[in-house]
Amino acid sequence: MASSSGNDDDLTIPRAAINKMIKETLPNVRVANDARELVVNCCTEFIHLISSEANEICNKSEKKTISPEHVIQALDSLGFGSYISEVKEVLQECKTVALKRRKANSRLENLGIPEEELLRQQQELFAKARQQQAELAQQEWLQMQQAAQQAQLAAAASASASQQAGSSQDEEDEDDI
Repeated sequence: MASSSGNDDDLTIPRAAINKMIKETLPNVRVANDARELVVNCCTEFIHLISSEANEICNKSEKKTISPEHVIQALDSLGFGSYISEVKEVLQECKTVALKRRKANSRLENLGIPEEELLRQQQELFAKARQQQAELAQQEWLQMQQAAQQAQLAAAASASASQQAGSSQDEEDEDDI
């Protein structure tokens, strides 16, 4: 198969992928390296053939994107009609897997709760958090008030004690006279 860029590696399927498929399909059979290389080249050529035909069908239908239907039509027009039923099954499996993957990625769908209900729950949580914050602020304010009152009482008691100490000193001074 000739390449316009001159580099055949750009147009081949990764050998590791083909080797894995061979091992899964024929687990108890040894396959020579040149046979593996031939399988890689055949797969690459087959893909090129199908995609070229699908592209022509796509262009004839004045579309810009090759769809699965174009590939199925290409298989039929190239004489691979016997593969079409299996291709359709694989296509359906791929669509199912893609749909499951999209659903798994959607957290809202996983919860099974309508968006309106989630919004209501969020608003409740915000209100509860605001209430808790207000209660904490109120408790801090009360603690500060109590500390201020205790400081005033301590200052008053200290002043009273020093007045009493001062008056008893005056009495002693009068006794000395």
